[in-house]
Amino acid sequence: MDIDKLIVDLKTGKLSDKDFKSELLKTQVQDLGDVVLDLQREARCGIPEVVFAQSKTVEQILVAAERLLEKYDRLLITRIKDSKAIEVMERLAEKGCTYEKDAEVIYKLPPVKSEKTVLILTAGTSDIAVGREAELTCRMFGLTTRMKVDVGVAGLHRLLGISEELLAADCIIVCAGMEGALPSVVGGLVKVPVIAAPVSCGYGTAFSGLTAMLGMLNSCASGLTVVNIDNGFGAGYAAGRILAGK
Repeated sequence: MDIDKLIVDLKTGKLSDKDFKSELLKTQVQDLGDVVLDLQREARCGIPEVVFAQSKTVEQILVAAERLLEKYDRLLITRIKDSKAIEVMERLAEKGCTYEKDAEVIYKLPPVKSEKTVLILTAGTSDIAVGREAELTCRMFGLTTRMKVDVGVAGLHRLLGISEELLAADCIIVCAGMEGALPSVVGGLVKVPVIAAPVSCGYGTAFSGLTAMLGMLNSCASGLTVVNIDNGFGAGYAAGRILAGK
């Protein structure tokens, strides 16, 4: 039942105030036991609720995933390890879902509906998994995406070699580990939003991505947005929100 019909039924006396509030709540959330789905997430934030699989059981993941597919016919499950993913995909593969092991993501994407382009860059090959999570999240918003890998500062000519794509993008996500320098370089070259995603790769004093994150937070490139370590999802979501209204 949609909200407009509920209002009509309230005004015409078909629903009491108490029943109206009860039915209205059903359009906003759905209680599935251990999972309470937010059914208005898309209206508020741009895409349906995303399933964060870490620490959830296979059954909890499936309860949420199957209901979201039923309602929206698209899905994003993040942080799902191989052992859980194999079990989940036994039921979701026939529903058109795909599992990407390296990115730890299960997805069913909507068609591309926007010409706005997010360019995802990775400083090294080791950063691709985070970049891919970011790209798939952008695709949930229906955005056009392009990805360029291994263009870090150790060989700056590689970045300069894709200058046309840098200038053509509407938003850029930069994934980097080690010292996290690449987002600062990109942020000084373009006028569009740049979102930095620190990656937990590097030797000892990289501190599992902490050094990269601190470097990005202290960037000389003004206006750089920084998400949490390995949070490709957060980077993609930020890009989606930035471009959603344009």
